[in-house]
Amino acid sequence: MTLPRRFVAEAIGSFFLFAGVIGSGIMAATLSNGNNGIALLANTIATGAILFVMIALLAPISGAHFNPAVTLALTVRRQINPRNALAYIFAQLVGGLLAVLAVHAMFDLPLFQFSAHARTGPGQWLAEGIATFGLLLTVMGVAGRKPAEAAAAVALYIVAAYWFTASTSFANPAITIARSLSDSFSGIAPADVPAFIAAQLIGASLGAWIGGLLFAKDVDPAR
Repeated sequence: MTLPRRFVAEAIGSFFLFAGVIGSGIMAATLSNGNNGIALLANTIATGAILFVMIALLAPISGAHFNPAVTLALTVRRQINPRNALAYIFAQLVGGLLAVLAVHAMFDLPLFQFSAHARTGPGQWLAEGIATFGLLLTVMGVAGRKPAEAAAAVALYIVAAYWFTASTSFANPAITIARSLSDSFSGIAPADVPAFIAAQLIGASLGAWIGGLLFAKDVDPAR
């Protein structure tokens, strides 16, 4: 696949994934009458569904990263070259930021805004590190070995991680930035973004390292 096609695939996938996260959060908060549990459940289902569809649709073109942490981890492992990685990350950010504007326009909200939703503290940072660690393990273990199962595995992991992590599993630097630009149910205060991204990158690095050990293609001499 040519780089322009991959770029467009990453931008479109990021657009719909980020719109799914933020838009469903707004819709869920509007319809749940203040029940945060119901709102989170609706947000989770919509996120998992759109993630499954976008991976199934676009993985044959770009690999369906939609996440700078995934792109950087695969770059370090030399599965994607640095030039393409930069294009991927730019596409993810552009697609995500356009998604924020589109969602705000659809719900008749101010296009440009910042979130006031504080998400900080050791528990939140640990949650983001663990969430991203698990995501990278899933990507490397399933997408690398059983690509036909990647869409379901990654989507189901994120659905589960929404509920077992204190941070609701952002696990994605680009979507963290995008969510800081929406003062809605799924938002994060801009001041809290750097620590989240740092935790995500640490988790991704550990996930890529452990994944490389677990899923190496060399033959086990004990077998």
